[in-house]
Amino acid sequence: MFQFMKNKILIPALVILALGAFFSFRYVHAAGLTQQQRRQMVLETVMKTIQAAHFSPRPIDDSFSVRVYKGMLGFLDGEKLYFTASDIEKLSKYEYAIDDQILAGSTEFFDSLEAIYVRRIDGSEKIFKDILKKPFYYGATESLKFNTETSADGDETESLQLNADKKEYAADEAGLSERWRKHLKYRALVKYVDAKKEQEKKKENKDSVNVKLKTDKELEAQAREDVLKSNERYLKRLRKVKSDDRFSWYVSKITETEDPHTAYFPPLEKKSFDERMSGSFMGIGARLSQNDDKTTIASIITGSPSWKQGQLKAGDVIMKVAQGEDDPVDISGYEIDDVVKLIRGAKGTEVRLTVKSTDGAVKVIPIIRGIVEIEEIFAKSAIIKSKDGPVGFIYLPEFYANFNNINPRSSAKDIAKEVMKLKNAGVTGIILDLRYNGGGSLNDVVEMAGVFLGRGPVVQVKSSHSSPSVLRSRSFDTAIYSGPLAIMVDQSSASASEILAAVLQDYNRAVIVGSTSFGKGTVQKMVNLDDVLDDASKMGLRSTLDKDGEPSSLGSLKLTMEKFYRVNGGSTQRKGVTPHIDMPDPYDGYDEEDLGERHYKSALPWDDIPAVSYKPANSIPNLNQVISMSNARIEANPTFRLIKENAEVIKKKREDNVVSLNEAEYRKEQEETNAVSKKLEELQKNAIALEVTNPEEDMARINLDTASVSKNKEWLKAIGKDIYIAETVNIINDIKKGSMNVSIGTGMK
Repeated sequence: MFQFMKNKILIPALVILALGAFFSFRYVHAAGLTQQQRRQMVLETVMKTIQAAHFSPRPIDDSFSVRVYKGMLGFLDGEKLYFTASDIEKLSKYEYAIDDQILAGSTEFFDSLEAIYVRRIDGSEKIFKDILKKPFYYGATESLKFNTETSADGDETESLQLNADKKEYAADEAGLSERWRKHLKYRALVKYVDAKKEQEKKKENKDSVNVKLKTDKELEAQAREDVLKSNERYLKRLRKVKSDDRFSWYVSKITETEDPHTAYFPPLEKKSFDERMSGSFMGIGARLSQNDDKTTIASIITGSPSWKQGQLKAGDVIMKVAQGEDDPVDISGYEIDDVVKLIRGAKGTEVRLTVKSTDGAVKVIPIIRGIVEIEEIFAKSAIIKSKDGPVGFIYLPEFYANFNNINPRSSAKDIAKEVMKLKNAGVTGIILDLRYNGGGSLNDVVEMAGVFLGRGPVVQVKSSHSSPSVLRSRSFDTAIYSGPLAIMVDQSSASASEILAAVLQDYNRAVIVGSTSFGKGTVQKMVNLDDVLDDASKMGLRSTLDKDGEPSSLGSLKLTMEKFYRVNGGSTQRKGVTPHIDMPDPYDGYDEEDLGERHYKSALPWDDIPAVSYKPANSIPNLNQVISMSNARIEANPTFRLIKENAEVIKKKREDNVVSLNEAEYRKEQEETNAVSKKLEELQKNAIALEVTNPEEDMARINLDTASVSKNKEWLKAIGKDIYIAETVNIINDIKKGSMNVSIGTGMK
C-alpha cells in the first residue's frame, strides 16, 4: 500500500475545499449526533469522497449493491455456519437495494443483517456445545471401537467439502446443526490424529517406559475439549465486538467494491495503521500472549522502556494495570487487545503493572512509557561467505516511513546505511530480499532506487484527471553502490517492492529472481473525513463524544487516487513484475487467479502509458548468460524439483478440496500429501548451510542482551539454510564473471 509523507500529500487543500463545497449535510444538532445520524454521515461522506476523488469511481447502482451484499455475507459467514437459507431469503430483498438505501441515507440492510447475525452467533453456542458432548465416530478401527455404541453421528464414509463456495446455505435449523457437526468432527479429527502421532513417536522413544500414555478414548475426548475451548474463545471475541465495529466492517465492504485497497479506517484503526507504517508506537515494549484468560509477558523488546526499567520479565502474568497513582484495574477475563489499550499511552506517562512472577512473587512494576521501535520491520544486513568472495544480504520487510514525526527512521535512509556497512566489509555483490514485502512509502522507494541508480526517473504517477508526473530520485548525486545486484521477489512482493524491482529491471541494473510479484499498481492516500465536512457538520460531530470520552471523529479513508507506471510505460497492475529468473515456488500449486491482485474481482485493469527518457545504469553485461546458468542449476537441483512436485500435490488437493472423516482414510490422505514435503524437509535438513555473519557495526546492538543474541543467531541460521538465497548467491557470482566494476558513489547529501 502507498501513502505519501504528510508534506508530500497531494489531496490536499484544493481537493478538500472542493469536497467540502460538494457536500450538503443534514445532521447538525447542538447536542451532537445520534449513533444513527453519525452512521448516515459516515456513509454519505465516504461515498461522496469516493465519487469525487477516486481514480476510477464505479457507479452506485444495482451491480454495486450486489457486490456489497455478497461481500458482507461472505465476510460474516465465510464457512456458511451461521446463516440458514431462510435467513438469506429474508435478506435477499436488499440484494439490489443497497445502492438506493445509501443514496437515501438509510442503513436498513446493515441493521437487518446485524440483527440476524447477532442472533445466529448467540445461537451457535448451544449447537457446538451439544455436539461436542458426545464422542465422534471415525470408522470401525480398533482404535475407535469404543465410539460405536455411544456416538450417534455419521458413518465410515463421511467426508467434508472444505470449499464453502461449493456449498449451499443450510436449509433449516436441523441442517445448520448437521453442518456444525461435520465441521467440528473434522477439527476434532485433526487434533485427535496429531495427538496419536505424538504418542506413536513417544512409544518409539527408548524412554517411553517412563512416559504415561493416554488411551485412544482419552485422546479423542481431549481433542473435543480442545475444540470446545477454541470455539468458546472465538465466541467470546465475537460477542465483544461492538455494533460500531460491525458497522465499520460494513463501510469497509462498501469501499472494497471500488478496488481492493480503498479502505475505511475508524479513528483507532487509523492510529494502528500509522504505527505499523512507522515501525514505532508509544508504550512499554512488552509482547503479550494469552492462554486460559491469563495475560502473560511473552518477551521484552530490546531497547524499550520495559527493557530499560529491567524488572518486567518474560513469563510474568499481568494481574492489574494502573495509570500512575490511579486505582488499578483488575484485567481478569480481559481480551488481549483491551489489555494493550490499558498499557499503551502518551510518552512520559507512567503505567503500573501488578504482576505475578514465575517464582510466585507478586509485585507492582512502574514503567514510564516511551517510543518503542519494532525492530522486525527495519532493514538489516548480513554477509554471506562464498567461494568467489563475500556477498552482502539485505532484508527489507516493509517500506516504512515517518508519517507522524514519531520515528525519524525511513527505509530509504536505512538501506543506504546497510549498503555502506556491506561495502565497508568488502562485499563483491549485494542481494536485496523483498520477499513478503507488501510495500509502503512511495517517497522512500523513489529515494531508495537512487542508492543503486543515482539521480534519474524512477516511476510515473498518474491520476484520472491529469497527465503523468515523473518521480525522480534526488537524494544521491550518483549511485552509492554500482556493483553486482540481485533483487529477490515473490508473489507477496507488492506495490513499492514492485516499483523498485521494475525500475532496476528496466535500467538493466539488477537481476530479478523469484516469482512473479503481486501486481498492485495503485497509489493510496489518506483522507481525514472530518476535513471534508462543512463547519456546521463539524460542530455537530465534535459535540458528540466517543466511548473514551474524546470528541467524536468520522475516521479516515485510504483512497486509491492514482496509478503508477514503470519508466518504460508499462503498469504492474494485475500483471506484477516478471523476474528474469523464475524459481520454483510452493505457491505454484495455486491457480493464477487465486493469487495476487488478479484474485480480486474489483481490481483495476492493466494499462500502459508512454515511456519516459532514461538511460540504463551500470548494466549487467552478461545478463542472458547469468539467466541461462541459473536456470540450468535450478533444473538440476533436487530440492527445487521437489518444490515443483509438492506444488503439484497442493494443486491436486485444492481442486478436490474434500477431506475424509474416516480416521484411516484421513491419515492416508495426509501421508500422501506430506510424503513430498517430508522428502523436502530431509533434503533441506541435510543441506550444507551457507556461512553467514553480521557486519561489524551491528555487533554492539546485537550483544545488548541474550534475547537479541538468540534472535540474531536464528536469523543467520535461516539465511544459511535458505535454498533461494543460496542460488541467488550463485547468481551474484555469475554476474561478477561479466566484469562489472564495484565503485563508491558520493553518498547522501
